[in-house]
Amino acid sequence: MTASTSQASGIRPGAWRRALAEFLGTGLLVAIVVGSGIFAERLSADAGLQLLENSLATTLGLAVLIVLLAPVSGAHFNPVVSLADAVLGRRRGTGLSVGEVGIYVVAQILGGIGGAVLANAMFGVATTIATNERATPAVLLAEVVATAGLVLLINGLVRQGQPAIVIGPAVGAYIGAAYWFTSSTSFANPAVTIGRIFSDTFAGIAPSSVLPFILAQLVGAALAVLLTVALFPSKQDALTTAAGDPTKVDRSAK
Repeated sequence: MTASTSQASGIRPGAWRRALAEFLGTGLLVAIVVGSGIFAERLSADAGLQLLENSLATTLGLAVLIVLLAPVSGAHFNPVVSLADAVLGRRRGTGLSVGEVGIYVVAQILGGIGGAVLANAMFGVATTIATNERATPAVLLAEVVATAGLVLLINGLVRQGQPAIVIGPAVGAYIGAAYWFTSSTSFANPAVTIGRIFSDTFAGIAPSSVLPFILAQLVGAALAVLLTVALFPSKQDALTTAAGDPTKVDRSAK
């Protein structure tokens, strides 16, 4: 989501509360991903069934976390979502500042690591570095697509003025679907990617695959920013485009 969601009431929570929400939300998201992956492995030896169980838990858990924490921090839980918010809100003065982006990203990464460690502990699994190599050209292309779709969905819905109760389930549903239509199973999140280093289980990712994944995610986010501006211009974007010719203002952007 974006920071604008947390400002809907006109009262913006303090920086420490927003950082805590991002830390908690990202941590619980990774705990859901890793924990459900561990449990799925124990419940079935069938890889397809394991992925189904993992994706269902993530879909539902992510939707709940967004609805719960959006009023506090905007429920980003994702560095590329925070970066997109800063870029898209720059001209309107509604996005995160550079300093706020830094706070969010640190909180998200620490939360992601903590969530993996928590999931390991809940299932009695040692916290060790993952060995699952994932980076191939096809998988990295999938990460570009998955991340672009996620960031476009979030910002498109926010620019339409949709509330958290709509955005949360929509984002959860997208991630659940992307588990299946992308070969990467849609990490689409640098903080989650880093957190999953610390669990050598079904959901883990080897450190050597992390940097290529994050680069692919940044590319996807950049594409999504361009598509957001093209498809869902804000009122100010529309006015700028139609400068000097009021008849060309996109009334749908109001």
